[in-house]
Amino acid sequence: MIKDIILRQKEERDFLLSKSYLQRHIEMDVTIYLKTELIKLITGPRRAGKSIFALQLLKNENFAYLNFDDESLTQLFNEDKILLALNEVYPNFNFLLLDEIQNINNWELWINKLHRRGYNLVITGSNAKLLSRELATSLTGRYLQIELFPFSFKEFLEFHHLKDLDLENLIFKQKQDIFRLLNDYLINGGYPETFVIREITKNYISTLFDSILLKDISKRFNVRHNNQLYNLASYLLSNFCNLFSFNQLKEQLQLQSVVTTQKFCNYLTEPYLFFYLTPFSYKVKQQKKAQKKIYVIDNSFAEQSFQVSTNHGRLLENMIFVELLRRKFVPEFGLFYYQTKNKKEIDFVCKKGISIVELIQVAYNISDSRTLKREISALIECSKELNCNNLTIITWEVETIIIENGKTIKVVPVWKWLLSESTNVACLH
Repeated sequence: MIKDIILRQKEERDFLLSKSYLQRHIEMDVTIYLKTELIKLITGPRRAGKSIFALQLLKNENFAYLNFDDESLTQLFNEDKILLALNEVYPNFNFLLLDEIQNINNWELWINKLHRRGYNLVITGSNAKLLSRELATSLTGRYLQIELFPFSFKEFLEFHHLKDLDLENLIFKQKQDIFRLLNDYLINGGYPETFVIREITKNYISTLFDSILLKDISKRFNVRHNNQLYNLASYLLSNFCNLFSFNQLKEQLQLQSVVTTQKFCNYLTEPYLFFYLTPFSYKVKQQKKAQKKIYVIDNSFAEQSFQVSTNHGRLLENMIFVELLRRKFVPEFGLFYYQTKNKKEIDFVCKKGISIVELIQVAYNISDSRTLKREISALIECSKELNCNNLTIITWEVETIIIENGKTIKVVPVWKWLLSESTNVACLH
């Protein structure tokens, strides 16, 4: 029976390998990963392309494949029988690809055992904290993590055959195409399975949202009050880019306690659905007590809760946040928001090591002089308090340089900001 399942999965594997895919943006040559005996851990949200990336990584290798999103396999899971069947189906395989590994109990113990026996492993999973926490405990220093998010705007343009653009010398047609696709990406997001027929996005994302809540959260954590979990997730979607506190959520949603509220909020971060941004402070306790800001992994989820046409500002801010994640700015370690002593808010404080490297404001439209004055004032005040002079305002289309009070502020259109930087999604652990 297990052998039959593995044979069926091999057919699925071979079918996927026969298709062509857009190459994901990773600065390192990914084939270098295969030259190490470290475990290759590929994490990211569901349907963001982890499995396809893993198949691309191994396409020229003799590798065995197990997909643990297949319940028929997880229900019959037996270490010895699986390895016996794998060696029959994939004789002399050099790599073993284990897809969505978090779906089996005590998976890290099995991975540890396989690694000790000399198997060269590539594993994927949709639960960042679970995977990294348990691997760090059982396999300290013995794995390489590759993190994939939904497609970036640069990758989205490449799907539409716009690549290797000279950003300073675009022809009129290229600029038209960029803005048309940028507006599409702002609203419909970067999930690759919606690229061909964008009209399916809302239905696709609704189904994905339900799947994440039920399979990755409710089932995994044995949540008894599913309606409360759904209400909380829906509330957070409606309020993305806004501030919140656990006390406030408890009261508004009539949840059992602040502890339950915090627990549910933490559950919602594990499968890469929501992220919470804390304010920058040199006092860690003050950071943890303060209100947090809510962000969601892809703008397509935001369409589930409101009419996006009136919320371009928040959609733009969320899009910038996710791009900063791609650029390896990690919330609570390298990415924060900030409130000055006069309560002026800065959207993003970017930090590398002990240095604050950039302050970013996001403003969809700065044609109103009062809006522009507010953004400039907040940046200058924050610049003085945090001793950072790399100041940026990201807008929809305006590009200029502003010099005020001895400070230079770059005003950058979002399309150029998204396309100007490279992304590095690999990090050693």
